[in-house]
Amino acid sequence: MKIGVFDSGRGGHIIAERLQILFPEYTFIVADDAAHVPYGSRSSQEIYQLAKAALAPLFAEQCDVIVLACNTLTAAAVDQFRLEFPEQTFIGFEPMVKPASLRTKTGVIAILATPATIASDRYKKLKDKWARDIRVIEPDCSNWAEQIEHGHDVDIKSVLTPLLEEGTDQIVLACTHYLALEDSIAELSAGKAEVLEPTAAIAERIRYFATNASTAATN
Repeated sequence: MKIGVFDSGRGGHIIAERLQILFPEYTFIVADDAAHVPYGSRSSQEIYQLAKAALAPLFAEQCDVIVLACNTLTAAAVDQFRLEFPEQTFIGFEPMVKPASLRTKTGVIAILATPATIASDRYKKLKDKWARDIRVIEPDCSNWAEQIEHGHDVDIKSVLTPLLEEGTDQIVLACTHYLALEDSIAELSAGKAEVLEPTAAIAERIRYFATNASTAATN
């Protein structure tokens, strides 16, 4: 199976490396849009147009599945991509509001995401469905993706300390770039909060599609 992985920047490469370990038998092809990263402060239509052009190499490779390893892109445009390319299977990334809400014991969770993700209807629907009785904190991480992309240090302590002081026990990494900070965030949150990231959930979706494709091929 040939799997394409796309993110606006380096996050897609992190996800592809993790998925390759889980699926050594599959071929992973990564594309990005380094010329226009980050997407987090752009409009939905601009994100769609930029990503459509940047996805061209994955379409050309005729990938069985394309993983949109970008919460911002998924929130802004995954439905539009599925309508325009109905024969292509897309797997999107969404903030892990549901698992965080189900796992919290304090009733306080934090979603670390870009402004575009936080403002999206898709994210608001997730919160309305799964976190009505949960306090959801959305700290300002608006400059993190750009800092990570350019190899700059990110002051995560100034963001995490207030979250932990307010009782947050679930921290959701809702931007693929933030996976580069996962170990540091987990270290600062140790004993107080669990850090959630979507690799395992995406792997399950890949297994699902692979199983269905195999079943269809034998029928």
